[in-house]
Amino acid sequence: MKNVLYSIVIFLGVCSCCSRIRAQEKAFSSHFTIARLKYGGGGDWYNDPSIIPNMLDFLRQHATINVAQEERRVSLMDEDLFSYPFLFMTGHGRISFSTGEIERLSNYLKSGGFLFADDDYGMDQYFRREMHKVFPDKEMVEVPFSHDIFFSHFEFPNGLPKIHEHDGGPPRAYAYFHEGRMVVFYSFNTNISDGWADQDVHGDPQPVREKAFEMGTNIIIYALTQ
Repeated sequence: MKNVLYSIVIFLGVCSCCSRIRAQEKAFSSHFTIARLKYGGGGDWYNDPSIIPNMLDFLRQHATINVAQEERRVSLMDEDLFSYPFLFMTGHGRISFSTGEIERLSNYLKSGGFLFADDDYGMDQYFRREMHKVFPDKEMVEVPFSHDIFFSHFEFPNGLPKIHEHDGGPPRAYAYFHEGRMVVFYSFNTNISDGWADQDVHGDPQPVREKAFEMGTNIIIYALTQ
């Protein structure tokens, strides 16, 4: 009975999220996928091609969501942007949004979309700069450990897990909110998505990779059901 109710909650959450995004001519897929955001500026938005298929596979095994096999890749000006309720971006370097892309991302997020940005060490200053253009009247705030995103499926009472030790210090979670809804989740000083890569890519121990997948699941489920 619990699994049935959980499936209904996830289904309703996905439907609710999608309904907030204005309808497109192209019909929504019946399978959830993660749309990787292509951006300009020179940053490697495409890095680690195994991360999203692996995350989708973990999600398929541990949550009652109909999940696609592969990621989608989308630019902010693509016609089908609004067909994807969940955007993901990562990279090591520069990010630059055009004036049109800034307006499009703002509309996407305010219309029900969600962006998960994972700093792969080097994109922080550029991400903050571009997001300030998207939300000039908002502040990116640190997410407390008590927030529901850390308990939406797996429990993380101490906040984000530390996946990579590129820099010292604890991992940090930040977010933008619009009308009370989290629209952007930003992970810094941990690089969650590196833990989704094939094990031979970064050599992370399995327990560390498991935590990365679990936190990824939390972010996705929270985004679809908040």
